[in-house]
Amino acid sequence: MQKIGIAEDDPKIASLLQAALEESGYEVLTVNNGNEARNLFLPGEFNLFIFDIMMPGLNGLQLCKYIREQGDNTPILMLTAMGTVEDRVNGLDTGADDYLVKPFHLKELLARVAALLRRQGTNTAKVTEQLCFEDLCLDTRSKSVTRAGQPITLSAKEFTLLELFLNNPNRLLSRQYIAEKVWDIHFETGTNVIDVYINFLRNKIEKGFERKLIHTKINMGYILK
Repeated sequence: MQKIGIAEDDPKIASLLQAALEESGYEVLTVNNGNEARNLFLPGEFNLFIFDIMMPGLNGLQLCKYIREQGDNTPILMLTAMGTVEDRVNGLDTGADDYLVKPFHLKELLARVAALLRRQGTNTAKVTEQLCFEDLCLDTRSKSVTRAGQPITLSAKEFTLLELFLNNPNRLLSRQYIAEKVWDIHFETGTNVIDVYINFLRNKIEKGFERKLIHTKINMGYILK
């Protein structure tokens, strides 16, 4: 049975989430603050986390960042009443895998949960320790990236984005394809979050190097070549 950890300080929402997830066949542990979640949600014991952003103690963003710093790649779904593009970018940049704005329908939350768990299972089955393209290398086990031997520090989402490119060298990737594989978004959002993250990634892996690796195909997408 897959196990889900929920950190939500609103008892009504927490109870509703737990009941819906347990009815769907998941094992659920619910806590009401970030500090308790940090102590109880241990690496390797859960298949998915659901965090509210506004919580006592560690908030959801701080908790997400802490978990990623421990090397724990358990999928994280963030819940928040804040829905601007900047809020979503901040949430994703801490290492969250998906972002759901309150109020939400339980049917949509269950679909997001199922999609994250499917993707996690696929990623686990296809783990390759090191991916390289020219002088750029990514190690999936240590979560490290180097170019020409120089270490490069990436956020969790930048790392996932680069991993997608390295698994598809010389292949044109559309924005929609990137959105589906990196953010699990299967519809047009109208935001520029993908372009923003491509620029973040370029600045880190190309700055100081003569040869550029990620190229834009106008109105088509991006390609690593």
